[in-house]
Amino acid sequence: MNTPTTELTLAQPQRPFDLSPQNFEQALTFSKYLAESDLVPKDFKGRPGNCLVAMQWGMEIGLKPLQALQNIAVINNRPALWGDSVIALVRGSPLCEYVIETDDGATATCRVKRRGEAEQVRTFGMDDARAAGLVGKQGPWTQYPKRMRQMRARAFALRDVFPDVLRGLPVAEEVMDTPAERFMGAVEQVPAAQLAAPKQYSAEEFDKNFPKWSALIAEGKKTAAAIIQFVAAKGTPLSEEQKARLLSVKPAATGAPADAAKASAQSAPAVAPAPAPAAYGQLAERISAAQSQQDLPDIAELIDAATTDERQRAELTAAFDLLPPF
Repeated sequence: MNTPTTELTLAQPQRPFDLSPQNFEQALTFSKYLAESDLVPKDFKGRPGNCLVAMQWGMEIGLKPLQALQNIAVINNRPALWGDSVIALVRGSPLCEYVIETDDGATATCRVKRRGEAEQVRTFGMDDARAAGLVGKQGPWTQYPKRMRQMRARAFALRDVFPDVLRGLPVAEEVMDTPAERFMGAVEQVPAAQLAAPKQYSAEEFDKNFPKWSALIAEGKKTAAAIIQFVAAKGTPLSEEQKARLLSVKPAATGAPADAAKASAQSAPAVAPAPAPAAYGQLAERISAAQSQQDLPDIAELIDAATTDERQRAELTAAFDLLPPF
């Protein structure tokens, strides 16, 4: 008869019970249960969407779902981490060698060291609080100024040295002191039909200047494109029809006037040509050779000295105006 032997059986460690969702459907269901619970902060009570987003944030920085809901605050519609969870995440990271916090009664100091790097130090004192308008502020800054200095120095140090651990999340105690954005009202929408159309060059002015411009193009002194660009720079661009008329004018061959220039001259009112003094021709050549208006700063005196004929003065002035301003 075989006698059963008694053997010591070691109990296998059981996996702890975990409600962490494994897929989106589970996360959505879990969020609804959490939103109906009385054990979640007010920012998540009755808001399953907020619970879902907070759980996702927690997953990205290493917090379990319930830890995420307890340690993520919603301030000014932005997620933030409470200061205690910030230091817990950093100290739990293999990148952190140490975090040392001190306070001398006026200034809080936070010394942190990241593995493989030099120690970093951040401070926050009452002078900093005064400059930020926090001294005398109702709430924690009046009741617990030492604690608030500690949170500020901690936030500066840990966010600067361990941004990869915190994934860019701000510290709640710091965000609470940031003024909320004010709503300035809806943006006024102006219908496109009410927008003022750009002012066009008048037909009368174009007809007045066209013979003069045609002559300049025919003589090879100006191109149609240069005249079009010059007029547009003055804020009154030419119409497409006016541009086409200018572009149709062709420079004349050497020694022969252009047909367009002859036609323009024939259509212009007949004016008896005035005798051209030698100074008038010389000034016209100087204007034609100039590269910009700055080359002839004393143009008014030059024109007065060159001729007394109003038509010639107008031609010289128009030719000078067509020069680029710079």
